[in-house]
Amino acid sequence: MNAVPLGMPAFPAAARDATRNTTLRRNLRHATHTIRDRRAAAVAELDDWAGLRAAGAAVKDQTLRHLDHYLEQAEAAVTAAGGQVHWAADADEANRIVADLVRATGETEVVKIKSMATQEIGLNEALAEVGITAYETDLAELIVQLGEDRPSHILVPAIHRNRTEIRDIFRKTMGEWGIPAPEGMSDEPRELAEAARLHLREKFLRAKVAVSGANFLVAETGTLVVVESEGNGRMCLTLPETLISVVGIEKVVPTWRDLEVFLQLLPRSSTAERMNPYTSTWTGVTDGDGPREFHLVLLDNGRTKILADEVGRQTLRCIRCSACLNVCPVYERAGGHAYGSVYPGPIGAILTPQLRGTTSEIDASLPYASSLCGACYEVCPVAIDIPEVLVHLREKVTEQRGHVVERAALRAAGWVMRDPKRYTALQRAAVRTRAVHPRKVPLPGWGKAWSATRDLPALPAESFRTWWQHRDTPGGTT
Repeated sequence: MNAVPLGMPAFPAAARDATRNTTLRRNLRHATHTIRDRRAAAVAELDDWAGLRAAGAAVKDQTLRHLDHYLEQAEAAVTAAGGQVHWAADADEANRIVADLVRATGETEVVKIKSMATQEIGLNEALAEVGITAYETDLAELIVQLGEDRPSHILVPAIHRNRTEIRDIFRKTMGEWGIPAPEGMSDEPRELAEAARLHLREKFLRAKVAVSGANFLVAETGTLVVVESEGNGRMCLTLPETLISVVGIEKVVPTWRDLEVFLQLLPRSSTAERMNPYTSTWTGVTDGDGPREFHLVLLDNGRTKILADEVGRQTLRCIRCSACLNVCPVYERAGGHAYGSVYPGPIGAILTPQLRGTTSEIDASLPYASSLCGACYEVCPVAIDIPEVLVHLREKVTEQRGHVVERAALRAAGWVMRDPKRYTALQRAAVRTRAVHPRKVPLPGWGKAWSATRDLPALPAESFRTWWQHRDTPGGTT
C-alpha cells in the first residue's frame, strides 16, 4: 500500500485537532445521522435482512477460501471476452501498469469514476508525475479534487464540506480545471449540481481514456459491476475508447446468483435505497458498444497477507458500503482525515493497518481509534466483527512494540490472581487503605494518555468476598 501521507500525525493527535473544529463536527453530525436514519428505515423494510446478511458473509467467506480458483476463472473469462488482464503485486506495479497503458494511447488525460482502489495506490499522483492528468467525475470526488483536499468518507468523500464551502471551491478553482462556475452561482444544491454537470460534460465528450474501479467482479463471466447514484460513472464506462479498471482481488464473486445478494445488501446499507439508480456492467469489449479496448488490473497490495490471517481475513468481506462510519461515535467526532488513510472509520481502523503494516505511528494507532461499542458490527451487511479484529490488531501492535511495563504489570496481576490467598490479601489491603487512594494516578510515558482521561474507581467498604462470607452471619450484610 502507498506510504503514509507526509506530515500526518497519529490518530490521537489528529483526532484532538479535529474535535476542536466546530464546523466539521456540525457537518459530520448532520450528515451521518441523516444517512444512518435512512439506512435503518430501508433495512427495516425487509423481513429477511438477517438472512441476506448471513448469505453475504457466507458467499464472501467461501470465495476467500478458494480465491485463487475464482481469480483464475475471472481472468480466463475476461480474456475470452476480449479484455486484457494485468496482475499488480503492489501500488507501484499497479501505477506503472496504468501509466504505461495510458501512454500507449498517446493521451495525456483520463477521466475517472470514484474508486477506492486507485485512491489507495495514489494513482492520480503517480499519473501526474509522468505528465498525465486525471479528472475526477464523481461529484464529491470533484469537490475534493478542486479543493485540493482529501476524501473523508467512503460513500461521501466530501462529507466534511457544507454547501457554502462547496460553492466557494467551485467559484475559486473550477475555471482552472475546465469550464468555470456560472457567474452569480449560489449555494443551492440544484445550482451546484448544474455547474458540475456543465463542467464534467465537456470532459466526458473529450476524453479518450477512462479509469474505473469496480464494486464486484463476477468470475463465471468476467463481468465487472459498478453501482452509483449520479450516472457520471456510466459516462466514463461507455464514452472513452479505452477503459482501464483497477480492482482489488477480493472484489470477485463466483456467480451472478451471488451478485444478486450484494445488489440488495449494498444500496440499503450505503445510500438507503432499494436499488442503486445506476448499475453498470461490462464484459470485455463488443464492436460498436462501449470502449474498443479494455484492461483489468487485479490489485493485491497486501490483500494476500490479510488472507493469511485467520482473524483479520474477515476484513476482506467489506463491500465499501460505509454503514460502519455512519454509526461510529469516534468517526462522527473526529472525521475521516484523522485516520491518515483513504479508508476512514471503523473499517479503515482494521483495513489500513493490515494493508500497510503497523510500523508507523499512524498505523499503529488506528486499532485504538475505537470505543469497541460494537455498533459497526451490528450494521455491517456482511457481518465483519470489527471489534474482534481491532482487539486482534491491538495485540499485534503490543507484541511488535514490546511494551515492557505493560507486560510486567500483566505478569504481576497474573501472579496475584493465580493464588486465592494472595488475591484476598491484596483486596483486604486495598479496602483498608481506601481513604488515602488518589482519584488520579498520572502514569509516565505510554500510560499518560490512558491515565490523563480516567479516574480510578472508588473502592467499596468491603469486597465481594468479604460480603459473601458474612452474608448469613448475625449482624452481617444482607
